[in-house]
Amino acid sequence: NLNRAGTALLPGGKIPGFPLLRCDVSEPTLRNDVFLRALARQATEYTPVWLMRQAGRYLPEYNATRARAGSFMGLAKNPDYATEVTLQPLDRYPLDAAILFSDILTVPDAMGLGLDFVAGEGPRFARPLRTEDDVAKLAVPDMADLDYVFAAVSQIRRELHGRVPLIGFSGSPWTLACYMVEGAGSSDYRTVKSMMYSRPDLMHRILAVNAEAVALYLNAQIEAGAQAVMIFDSWGGVLADGLFQQFSLDYTRRVLGRLVREREGRRVPAIVFTKGGGIWLEEIASSGCDAVGLDWTVNLGAARRAVGDRVALQGNLDPMTLFGGPEAIRAEVIRTLDSYGAGPGHVFNLGHGISQFTPPEAVAVLVETVHAYSREQRKAADAAL
Repeated sequence: NLNRAGTALLPGGKIPGFPLLRCDVSEPTLRNDVFLRALARQATEYTPVWLMRQAGRYLPEYNATRARAGSFMGLAKNPDYATEVTLQPLDRYPLDAAILFSDILTVPDAMGLGLDFVAGEGPRFARPLRTEDDVAKLAVPDMADLDYVFAAVSQIRRELHGRVPLIGFSGSPWTLACYMVEGAGSSDYRTVKSMMYSRPDLMHRILAVNAEAVALYLNAQIEAGAQAVMIFDSWGGVLADGLFQQFSLDYTRRVLGRLVREREGRRVPAIVFTKGGGIWLEEIASSGCDAVGLDWTVNLGAARRAVGDRVALQGNLDPMTLFGGPEAIRAEVIRTLDSYGAGPGHVFNLGHGISQFTPPEAVAVLVETVHAYSREQRKAADAAL
């Protein structure tokens, strides 16, 4: 058993002896479900839009809240602060979904690797996995150690009052492993790839533990009130073909196979985003997810033709477009929407996280253009019938 507590995942993602938080389903009816309908490939009045890292450093109100919290983890581990920054972009822009404010490294932090955020350097682990003994000691964390995340999910759901759906998320088993072995971000992934090639048994052990942990973690978020979940395979694209399938996709598929997929009377959709994963689009689409997130290197029209009606697609504007000024933003948004074309199954997003230097007014132009032009698209398509 991979769990140091000797427990196994039960149906519904529950852990024996741990009363996971549960959102009050008597809350107001969801008033804007366009995002969830798009993920289900149902007809929508317009293309829904949300942004990866939409609660972040580009917003002055976020920076003010972070200053009060004292540190990034002080912000992420406090449900009141996490709720506040999750809702901030929704108060500025008519976005169609909220995403939990947290970090993908909360899971390895709960495994005891000693996470810290160093100013100007990003996340670092005090105890990275470097030896056979390190890997042998690795265990699925007690979900009680991540209670602050689930408390934030439930609080956000209450404070949304049914305004839009809430997305929960996790890093993929492979992406988490990259940080856990490297000890920080990396430009060449030399340490983790060295282990992968020289000791694949150790890498598979890490990935198996991570897959178990991610499944438990996402199910706990769903139990707490998340209405959709997203798996960020941010570093899947650094792998060679063949190795991506073996060390990344297979473990993402394992997570997807264990997720709770229905709650509160409707499906809980799962999105998989692999940066640099366009060449494996059809394999990712067959993994058991409901939607595939795409980076800006992928042609949306070609992607739509490739996946057919198997999954929805999410993406995929280059985040740097937001520095080009209003006319460039409008032109690129329209080009992206035209590339996908009219019809169901598209959630507009960036092809990666929004830059901390993005002018907030640029996001307003993006959201307004997505909503306005996609409505025009649908009217034109209906008129042509």
